[in-house]
Amino acid sequence: MQGSHRNPLRVAVLADSDTRWKWGALTANRIVSDSRLSGFLLRGRATPTPRQLDEVGVRADSLREVTAVEFLREMERDAPDVIVLALVGGAVQAVLHGLARITQDALLTQDTLLTGATRKRPVVVTGYVGVVYEKLADGLLLRHGADVVLANSRQDAERFRAVYEGVGADASAVTEAALPFLGGAPYEKNATDTKHATDTKNDPYTVVFAAQPSVPETAAHRTYLLRRLAEHARLHPDREVLLKLRSKPGEHTTHIEELPYQKLAQRVEGGLPANCRLVYGHMGEVLDRTDLLVTVSSTAALESLHRRIPTAVLTDLGVREALGNHHFTGSGCLASWDQLDAGHLPEPDERWLARQGVAADGAYENAFDAARERVAELLADAAAGGLPPIRPYYSLTTARGYLPGILARHHLGPDGAPLPGAPAPGKDPGPVRQIVRRAARGAYRHGVQRVAPVIRRMGEL
Repeated sequence: MQGSHRNPLRVAVLADSDTRWKWGALTANRIVSDSRLSGFLLRGRATPTPRQLDEVGVRADSLREVTAVEFLREMERDAPDVIVLALVGGAVQAVLHGLARITQDALLTQDTLLTGATRKRPVVVTGYVGVVYEKLADGLLLRHGADVVLANSRQDAERFRAVYEGVGADASAVTEAALPFLGGAPYEKNATDTKHATDTKNDPYTVVFAAQPSVPETAAHRTYLLRRLAEHARLHPDREVLLKLRSKPGEHTTHIEELPYQKLAQRVEGGLPANCRLVYGHMGEVLDRTDLLVTVSSTAALESLHRRIPTAVLTDLGVREALGNHHFTGSGCLASWDQLDAGHLPEPDERWLARQGVAADGAYENAFDAARERVAELLADAAAGGLPPIRPYYSLTTARGYLPGILARHHLGPDGAPLPGAPAPGKDPGPVRQIVRRAARGAYRHGVQRVAPVIRRMGEL
């Protein structure tokens, strides 16, 4: 494994969905200045489509789709200076074990021993794309072994260290930062709303509901939210009411969406009113015209709060861990549709905002200083004498009954080496394989969004 000493620094981002690509690429830009960015999309059910990538709006110097084995072979052939793993936890763990094997093998090659070449491996960075409200221990331990595990807030950093220290794992990789996509112009209140008659914004007062692919899960709850959104539009005909969607039918994002709102909207009694419609696009551009952001627990709430846009986290379906809105307890943002219909605007708690890393008081500009310094130190160590071997907490000693299955999903054996039958290195898939792959992905998505709900309903009979 050869490292690069050239400027600009070379950064590789491996992502498995549109939102994680956005997080990974923007994180790379935040923590490594003057870099050349190579993008890799992990092949799977959530591999983003060209439309999704265009909507995200984050560019790379190169971008291609790979399997985990193909990515590892590329890293073995030509390693960058920094690798950002923007993946689900199991995929992070698999790639970490693969990197551990190839970097260790590089130290033992005859060429290295004979020439005395610098023992260098890439700095490995990982983290979370948004609010961490479930599988805290599981997700964190699957990410252990990276040189830097980014926490999006002070609260997350404290929780992450507590988990690692609680199992006797090294917690030094945990580094406090923030969500890399916060920003945009501060909110200007809308003059067309009677509550803000002295303000200067003159566009129609706009309420945006930020939908989530898997929260809530049931058709009844999703239909309820859609019905209440339509009712809010009828109660306030002078307002523009938007349903902001993450993906179109047939597309997937970080989470599976079995019941797309697009289809549920066709069943709303009386249809959607004229001032209520579905929209797509970059979340930041939608927030540019938003006067009230409503959601169950979307990360969009943090983007909205960062810009001081009035933000409501719904309590209609309860405040529950399964929904993720329990994360917002203490925020001052919890509210119901009844309250919003009556004109209530939540007031966020400043101390809660500060702990979440979303306070728009100038502190955000320095939120990535610690991560930049940590990566710079690791790069200096790599250049001077080499970084220590990658040692994830999970191994055949600590998790013999768990780890092999995780690695096998990505065609890796218990030692991190490719299993028999992996695609030959340097061989691009032929046209037939590409057609079969697209068909299989389409069949999977059809099964998720059409077949699975039918089977679930039959099981409830």
